[in-house]
Amino acid sequence: MKDTVDNAGGAAAPSAGKDGISRRILRSMAVAVTVAVIVSAPFAQWRITAGLLLGGLLSLLNHHWLSSSTAAAFSVVAHGEKPKLKLVQYILRYLVVGAVVFLAYKLNLVSIGATIAGLCSFVVALFVEALREFYFAIVHREETS
Repeated sequence: MKDTVDNAGGAAAPSAGKDGISRRILRSMAVAVTVAVIVSAPFAQWRITAGLLLGGLLSLLNHHWLSSSTAAAFSVVAHGEKPKLKLVQYILRYLVVGAVVFLAYKLNLVSIGATIAGLCSFVVALFVEALREFYFAIVHREETS
């Protein structure tokens, strides 16, 4: 069998660290929310723009909350201790997000559809990350000949 040579010393390949991916996803989420709010501001009703903003901010908060609580749980497990993270903490996140959305909707401040669209900024960020990885897989692939 042939041995394949590493591509350019690996310097041009994307970083595969978990912190890098998490930062890129969070940054992509923030960019997606910002673009959605800026584009909707001059063209849509104010409730739609407010819904996109509220949903996007709640999505960013939820992502940060999930990342920090999961990291804390795994750091405890890595040290051999029993994890202190309980199911209640996971459910509490969704209750807080749901309560804020419900309150804003009942006060007639946001459009529920736009709020849900803002909450989906994580999906946009995952697509951006997948396209990025696909691009680097094609551009920096190893030669087989």
